[in-house]
Amino acid sequence: MKKDIYTDFDEYIKQGEPDKKEKASIWRTAIGLQAVDGLKTSDYLKETACKHIEGKIDIDEARKLIQSYYQSKSWREPDDDEKQEADKVSANIAKILSADTLDFSAQGLISLHRRIFEKVFKHAGKIRTYNITKKEWVLKGDTVRYLNWEDLNRALDFDIEQEKEFSYKGISPEKLIAHVTKFVSGIWQIHAFCEGNTRTTAVFTILYLRSLGFKVNNDMFAEHSWYFRNALVRANYRNAVEGVDYSPVYLERFFRNLLLGDQWDLRNRYLHIQPSKEWRVQPNLANPSSTHQVPIKHPASTRQVPDKLHTDDPNIARLVEAVGEQTLSVKEMMVALELKDRVNFQNLYLSPAIKDGFVRMLYPNSPKHPRQKYLLTAKGIAVYQELTKR
Repeated sequence: MKKDIYTDFDEYIKQGEPDKKEKASIWRTAIGLQAVDGLKTSDYLKETACKHIEGKIDIDEARKLIQSYYQSKSWREPDDDEKQEADKVSANIAKILSADTLDFSAQGLISLHRRIFEKVFKHAGKIRTYNITKKEWVLKGDTVRYLNWEDLNRALDFDIEQEKEFSYKGISPEKLIAHVTKFVSGIWQIHAFCEGNTRTTAVFTILYLRSLGFKVNNDMFAEHSWYFRNALVRANYRNAVEGVDYSPVYLERFFRNLLLGDQWDLRNRYLHIQPSKEWRVQPNLANPSSTHQVPIKHPASTRQVPDKLHTDDPNIARLVEAVGEQTLSVKEMMVALELKDRVNFQNLYLSPAIKDGFVRMLYPNSPKHPRQKYLLTAKGIAVYQELTKR
């Protein structure tokens, strides 16, 4: 089975050597954050990261290797520009997280953006000078109302100064989570930069929480960066006509998982302003009774009964085990299952798994999306957990 780019660092993390474990966690986070903009790193970046983890090169040498790789490359691939951005930004973030220092000020946030996107964006470290909108899938194509460009500096100064004056001493976990959520979502809503706001907010948040003494699990940002972004969107969106109010609860659940060890199912479909019936209730996987079950009508009556959380189809079971906690393309799933016939795979494995509600598309509204991948539903996760127990 071909490993996902993140799982390639699992062995380093499991080895227990503190230095390697820390470096691997940092790289996994840096790479995972590229997903918020639909970017994927190259195999060369992964190989370079492994050299750094193993101590063969330092982080500055790793960054230089990435720079020279694209400068000297004699052939181009269709996705080279995207991979180059993802590789360079990942290396820059890895250096920043390795240093673990923070200038907690408006200028510090601006400087952080410059360091993250150095030699990537010409506008790195520059406040935007125009207003922006962004169509969001979770908002049915609508946009968050971002701050007017003329007010950006003043807003950053105000939010960060207010946070400096806040005391976390003696507050309850619930108030702590609510406050962190409000602060982080406020910084993001300002959207101070032309591009790269979510990645900058994520790195800024990690560094800030560490400075407060929290032991932040980087894997949360690595594995759920797209959820993190959509949760920020929902926390900052209101539409009276659609009956949608600001919904910070989704971002709160991200931080509850991160800081309190909760196990909310962080899937993006729960965040849509008009979710399908299956995705209306976001379950806490630590509580079996909260696992979402889709009601179906029993053929012998009109009584509502819960859909079964198991499958009698061995092909679906194999596919669920292969996908697990990953997000895989059709090709990656076929490799995992050692299958070569794409038509048979679609007819015997993937289509039945989707139809029965065990697997879903990453981009359900765009089946032919060039970066289409597949992952388990809450129902699929429940089956996967049962299969792995066996």
